[in-house]
Amino acid sequence: MNDVTRRLMTDMDPDLLTFLHSKVTSFVKWDLIRFFHENPHTADTAENIARYAGRNVEMTEAELVELTELGVLVKNQLGSMVVYSLSNDPGIRDLIRRFAEASDDREFRRKAIYHIIRGMR
Repeated sequence: MNDVTRRLMTDMDPDLLTFLHSKVTSFVKWDLIRFFHENPHTADTAENIARYAGRNVEMTEAELVELTELGVLVKNQLGSMVVYSLSNDPGIRDLIRRFAEASDDREFRRKAIYHIIRGMR
């Protein structure tokens, strides 16, 4: 393992690393988690969320479903519409807050990008 790889794989908060490996496994999920962090009271359709996030609707919906299965989001049926909102779980909300704050740091983003790309292989 070279020095750059070693630095990218270490020195990251273990809880955030676990969150990254288990929940933020794609760049679309990263965008969605950021969206819900910035809009914690949002309850909206996949179509609207995709538009706000600047993402493809089909891919966004698939990732919303997965984030729901992972406990990050909650899915509710409102008449004929399915809407997604952020989980009320305080542990999830805290991890999302910490992840969003850490993402403001360039070095953390480099490491997170490395882990997402590595996980996509």
